[in-house]
Amino acid sequence: MKINGVEIEDTFAEAFPIKVGRVLITAVTERWALSSAREATGFGTSVIGCPAEAGIECMVSGDETPDGRPGAYILVCNMSFKALEPSLLFRIGQCVLTAPTTAVFNGLPEAEQQFDSGKKLSFFGDGYQKQAELYGRNMWKIPIISGDFLMEQNIGAVNGVAGGNFYIMGQNQMAALTAAETAVDAIAKQKGTITPFPGGIVASGSKVGSKYKFLKASTNAAFCSSLREDGVCTMVEDVSAIYEIVINGISQEAVAKSMKVGIMAACQVPGVLRISAANFGGKLGPYQFKLQEILK
Repeated sequence: MKINGVEIEDTFAEAFPIKVGRVLITAVTERWALSSAREATGFGTSVIGCPAEAGIECMVSGDETPDGRPGAYILVCNMSFKALEPSLLFRIGQCVLTAPTTAVFNGLPEAEQQFDSGKKLSFFGDGYQKQAELYGRNMWKIPIISGDFLMEQNIGAVNGVAGGNFYIMGQNQMAALTAAETAVDAIAKQKGTITPFPGGIVASGSKVGSKYKFLKASTNAAFCSSLREDGVCTMVEDVSAIYEIVINGISQEAVAKSMKVGIMAACQVPGVLRISAANFGGKLGPYQFKLQEILK
């Protein structure tokens, strides 16, 4: 299969189950909603080494938020609901409560799993916190030095998918990077997914395991162009650089859609030669996103 002359390899992305919490952060301006969201999703690339995976799902206008102010949806992901609950509480408490004019709403009010994160965070009010029915939501009013911080009682979470991915193989580094940026920008317009790595792009794609027993993951040597002379690199000669896009989402359907949108966008950039994906023979997870099927 080819799209705009770019070969789509007959392979699949291997992904794994993860628990996903969805939070809506609003503020008086988009600047402060975005600043808080960026802070709350920091150090959230991979559970290999981070306490949670996290990212900004999308920005929304006041027409789409309970309080009529601009907002940012974020997703926070962890391997169990037990681990996810403190991840949400700490990130909201340290990065959203502390930001000017912010408020927090439940991004998954319909989910079966609900954490009483608002109630727990309300104790910061030192006994002066109050419950209130606002915007049709059960909210907590927490007094802070700049005014009241508002947070909904519950934050919902679902069984999601992590590790949906595709490789952008370029004739040179800048072609691959430009295509990756274009793909991330297209995915950012979708709802229900995040690209948790820096700027949405992975420069250091990994494989499961290592020759060193103390490592869970290590560099995907077969895709490293600098290892051609060592006989390790398996890339075709005309590919000199690869960037990976990793996608987490609230459902398989959301991840598949964002993969398709991202791949289609990347294929429009000159210098992109191939699209592939990372899989590890079932060692990573049970979900298989077959590239050619997704793109049909």
